[in-house]
Amino acid sequence: MRRDYFELDVENISWVDDDGDPRKPLVRIAFHGPREELERRLSDPSGEYLDAGETDVAFRLQESLDDPEATGVVSVTNRITGDFVLELNEDADDVLTFIRAAREYGRDAADADDGRYRVEVLLDGEEAVAYEKQTFLVYDADGHLLRSHSLIPSGVEL
Repeated sequence: MRRDYFELDVENISWVDDDGDPRKPLVRIAFHGPREELERRLSDPSGEYLDAGETDVAFRLQESLDDPEATGVVSVTNRITGDFVLELNEDADDVLTFIRAAREYGRDAADADDGRYRVEVLLDGEEAVAYEKQTFLVYDADGHLLRSHSLIPSGVEL
């Protein structure tokens, strides 16, 4: 599936830099491509959409973080099969700012079990799935986990 079929928008992250009231960061991914293909990837073998516990969100850098123009690939994968559900290109600074907001929200949130951030996937402008997530893994260009940049809840061993 082509990465340019996806458009990513984020909300609720500026409060971190503005010392505002904590708000759960939201990433909204709009899909503009063949609906059937994404529906198939979002579904388990019985045809039901995957739930939050059956998906993982990650960011894989394409350059070094030292590069101010660094970009990478945001992905949502099926945790059971390892298959990519979707991928899209994003600037590293934007993704790391989002992760920082999610980390701070998790520290301040009254109920951390409710997720540190929310992912919504839209098909034809309508919400297909929404996931409350705790983890967002960041990998360098060689595939090594960057723990200090990742969002990993305490008590989780990778």
